[in-house]
Amino acid sequence: MAEMRLTAALDRLALINDRLAMADPAPASGETAALEEALEAERAANEQLEERVRAIKERQEKVVSRLEAEVAGLRAALAERDAAFEGLRAANDRLRANNTALREAILAGVAEPDMVNRAMAHELDGLRAARAADRAEVELILAELRPLVEEAPHA
Repeated sequence: MAEMRLTAALDRLALINDRLAMADPAPASGETAALEEALEAERAANEQLEERVRAIKERQEKVVSRLEAEVAGLRAALAERDAAFEGLRAANDRLRANNTALREAILAGVAEPDMVNRAMAHELDGLRAARAADRAEVELILAELRPLVEEAPHA
């Protein structure tokens, strides 16, 4: 018996649901209009947030690309400085070896003018390499300072 009443109630609900589906939509009530306004306000707020996120992302991409360029420049300057220091080390090694040979020749009483000339040439090479290393170091420092000077307000 309860089963029959339950079936009858379900049939009535299905009939009411069908009638509602076929009926013309009711004009927007005050509550529906308020909900639609709230929905539009949320959509507008969502669009503003999306625009802010887009702007932040663009700024981050610019900062990242600027930092990547700075890193590449610093790496190049560092490589140049390392090469200059390697040249300085090599010139100093040659100078030490030549000076040792010159000292031994003087102690043996066989001082050759060619050895003195080579020693002077190696010393000049060492001075040039030291100058190149100093120049590379100055360039590295200037590369670090350049962005700070460019960012400083112009008075």
